[in-house]
Amino acid sequence: MSRMSTVTLKPGKDRSLRHRHPWVFSGAIATEPSTVAPGTTVRVVAADGSFLAWGAYSPASQIRVRVWSFDEAERVDADLLAARVRRASDARASLRHRTNATRLVFAESDLLPGVIIDRYDDTAVIELGSAGADHWRDVLADACAALDGIRSVYERSDLDVRSKEGLAERTGLLRGSAPPERVEIHEDDARFMVDVRHGHKTGFYLDQRDARAAARSMCADARVLNVFSYTGAFSVAAWAGGAKSVATVDSSGPALALATEHLHLNGFPTSGVREADAFAELRRLRDAGAQFDLIVLDPPKLIHAKQNIDRGSRAYKDLNWLAFRLLAPGGTLLTFSCSGSLTPELHQKIVADAAVDAQRDAQIVGRLHQASDHPVLLSFPESAYLKGLVCRAM
Repeated sequence: MSRMSTVTLKPGKDRSLRHRHPWVFSGAIATEPSTVAPGTTVRVVAADGSFLAWGAYSPASQIRVRVWSFDEAERVDADLLAARVRRASDARASLRHRTNATRLVFAESDLLPGVIIDRYDDTAVIELGSAGADHWRDVLADACAALDGIRSVYERSDLDVRSKEGLAERTGLLRGSAPPERVEIHEDDARFMVDVRHGHKTGFYLDQRDARAAARSMCADARVLNVFSYTGAFSVAAWAGGAKSVATVDSSGPALALATEHLHLNGFPTSGVREADAFAELRRLRDAGAQFDLIVLDPPKLIHAKQNIDRGSRAYKDLNWLAFRLLAPGGTLLTFSCSGSLTPELHQKIVADAAVDAQRDAQIVGRLHQASDHPVLLSFPESAYLKGLVCRAM
């Protein structure tokens, strides 16, 4: 690498890289190149000139460099990235007996910063959220197309975060034949239809696979309320677990249409599907004196940045307070947060405060996390974003 391709850190700012954290923030940098294109691999060195890492340079982002490798002898090229895609795919092989839908690549946790790849049967869907990932777009597409059984590689880089990297949103076919409007997947014995072109994220919440299995085991003869249901996967799990009734609530008409289709596809009743604002519907149910034996509370990200923590925490507390008011004695609340800025400790405190305000005693009887195909890199705790509590009302 030339001298122009070197990023030098300020004195004392090399500690996180020496602990193998894969991000370099702009405030840690003393000098950086002025003529290097976004996504180019740069050499990162400490203030004394010692080598720290190879990383992808992103001049428009506060995360100025995302690390590809901490090995000075390692060459960052197409072969390295393709090998990492194959390794990540092979690591998910143990899930193939349960499902044909998995997260094949989970960004930094699979040593591919900014790269998300989800597999739905024979279709791979790629999200590229960083300048470095975007730079290697064709290599990543080829690596996906080379995986056994892949017939279509589709891009869903329609992410708000791309603007922070100086990138425009982009979607479209990358390799192979165009995916069908709906790709059918299975999760254990449940069937779902995924809209990989227009669905939220890449079309399905793969990270909640284990939580759905847990919920299923708790639903025998239960009155179930599934709030923020999206396309109804928790509702399918509840019926499969022997629920007495299931109310499925979401504010999105298109998502509920697909939820109805999923219930019908799996042979379950569709009468409990309701389009409504979650906060308003929970209040309506409270005022009506409704009670449920199991409530699934899985809201979208309510905290998008640290400066939003107070406002988002109030929203989480309000939701959980209403849920505790609706729980029957001995009932179970499965309550989640996917906000990375919300720590598990603060999430638990919010839920505890909600129970106190609802004048309910409750116990934590379990904790739920993102599924195993969303692994947490030990040197990158930010990859542990999904938090779930299983609370039993007394």
